[in-house]
Amino acid sequence: MAETAIRSVDIEPLDLPLFEPFGISGGAQAAANNVLLRIGLGDGTTGLGEGAPLPPYNGETQRGTLAALQEARSWLLGREAADWRALGREFGQRTAPGHGAARCALESALLDAVLRQQGVPMVKHFGGAGTEIETDMTVTTGTPAAAAAAARQIRQRGVRTIKVKIGGATTEGDLERIRAVVDVAPGAPLILDGNAGLSRFQASEMAAGLKRLGIAPALLEQWLPKGDLAGMRALGAETGWLIGADESVSTAGEARLVIEQGAAGVINVKLMKRGIAEAEEIVRLARAAGIRLMIGANIESPLGTAVSASFAAGLGGFHFADLDTPQFISRHPFRGGCHFAGGILALSAVGGGHGVEVGEGTIRTN
Repeated sequence: MAETAIRSVDIEPLDLPLFEPFGISGGAQAAANNVLLRIGLGDGTTGLGEGAPLPPYNGETQRGTLAALQEARSWLLGREAADWRALGREFGQRTAPGHGAARCALESALLDAVLRQQGVPMVKHFGGAGTEIETDMTVTTGTPAAAAAAARQIRQRGVRTIKVKIGGATTEGDLERIRAVVDVAPGAPLILDGNAGLSRFQASEMAAGLKRLGIAPALLEQWLPKGDLAGMRALGAETGWLIGADESVSTAGEARLVIEQGAAGVINVKLMKRGIAEAEEIVRLARAAGIRLMIGANIESPLGTAVSASFAAGLGGFHFADLDTPQFISRHPFRGGCHFAGGILALSAVGGGHGVEVGEGTIRTN
């Protein structure tokens, strides 16, 4: 077997306990029920990839991700890992829609294996524009008291930008939570993330309430349903604030629609939506149109985070980053990759690939 050919494909659940449930407008996740993929090459090199489905976000599940990767195992064996983009496209054609996390895991593991074999850091592969990126940290849904406590901890970590999940039971409740964050962290740039959970009326009500409080967010991220591009454009005109598209953009085709309709000034690029190659095309389209970029994530361990950080830091030019989820995970089996120092994720110590290794012991950790 050639040194670069795929000789093994190993898939297993990656269940990661959280310090507390991670809540968004669509629901809360008590644990990160992810998937670990190992790709072995002919010379013994192993690449690692993580699939992080998030049911409240897009309906993808661990069970579906495992099944999609298991189905791909037979036709992947013997193929050339260096053709990772083509293999990712083939995976997308062979599987039903809705397996973005699985495709991300596959492309990540293949690219990691190839780059480890070559001794090339992933951040350099993507362009080497930088070796670090600054992330925000998230205040999930909950009570005003919990929001204040979370904001206090975020400031103590040295993180500058705070993301607040909104779309709770009432607009007034969300405003109280936001006000509690501002009281604890005055002057911190705020990203308010609705995860497509607000109606147009609720969005207008929220914007009016924020203006009454004298709060001007740095970004309104996906307040409205993913298909309401006209509403997103109108919300930007109404508020004068920057609008971000997350759920509205999973593919390059959806990015074109957002750009053509002037719906958003920022696109949140998440590798878990459709994988690395599709994310590269979304970045290309956004840059050509003068749209700002955000790198985001589902609930990912240091493994998935290292890939996303390498992608964004290597390409450069990302105005926002939301790669904080390893800080919500209470236990995981990984070492290496990017290093957290406050809000800075540093990749300078990575030798080849994304640099993450699996420690001793079981992967199923809860």
